[in-house]
Amino acid sequence: MLVILAANAGFAQKIESQRIPLIGSNAPSFKAPSTNGAIVFPEDFGKSWKILFAHPRDFTPVCSSEVLELARLQDEFISLNTQIIVISVDRLVSHQSWKKDLEEVDYKGLGKMKINFPLVVDSSYAISSNYGMLDSKSNAGQSVRGVFFVDPENKIRAFQFYPNEVGRNSEEILRVLKALQMHHANNDIVLPSNWQPGSDVMIPFLSKEDKEELKKPDSKIYYLNWYMIFKKNK
Repeated sequence: MLVILAANAGFAQKIESQRIPLIGSNAPSFKAPSTNGAIVFPEDFGKSWKILFAHPRDFTPVCSSEVLELARLQDEFISLNTQIIVISVDRLVSHQSWKKDLEEVDYKGLGKMKINFPLVVDSSYAISSNYGMLDSKSNAGQSVRGVFFVDPENKIRAFQFYPNEVGRNSEEILRVLKALQMHHANNDIVLPSNWQPGSDVMIPFLSKEDKEELKKPDSKIYYLNWYMIFKKNK
C-alpha cells in the first residue's frame, strides 16, 4: 500500500511540474530501453526528421490500431527521411509481448507486418513529463496521445494532442510532416489551409524578385488581395 501511495504521489508531482516544450525549442533528450534496444534520443537518430508518438497503454484497442497504422506506413516515413519513435509507460516485457502479438494481426487485409520502429519504455513517466504528455485525469498513470515533430536540427516544429478515446489520423500526420519539410526546404513560403503536396503555396510578402515575376504574363505568382499571395507549385 505504501509503495502504491508513493508511486501515485510521484506521478502527481510529475503532472504538476510538466510543461509542453514550445515550437522552436530543443526537443528534450532522453535515454531509455526499447524493443530495438537501448536508445539515446536524439543522438541515435542522426540528421533525420523524428516523430514521437505517445500511447496511454499497451494492449489497448485504439493504441493497437495506431501502431498497426504506423507499421503500414513505416516505409513511406523512411522515404521521407523520418524515423518513428513510439513511447508508452508500460514496461519492456509488456512492449515486447504487445509487439509480438500485433505482428500476428492481419491488419485491414494487408497481411502480417513487422514493426521496425522502437517501442520505448517510459515506466518512470520521465519522457512524458518532459514533453507535457501526462494525463492529468488518469489515476492509473498514463500519457495522452501526443505527437511531436522534430526536425534534423532537433527542434520542435509541431505537436498534436488527442484524447485517449480518439485515435490519430495517420494521413494528417503525414501531411503535416510533408508541409513542415516543404517549409524547411523553402523558408520564404508558408502553407495554406488544407495544403497537400503539389498544391500551390503562399508567400508572406512580395520580394523584389516576386514583383518582377508578377509582371510576366505567365507569372507563377498570383494574389487574391494584398495579404493573400499565392505561388504556383508546379
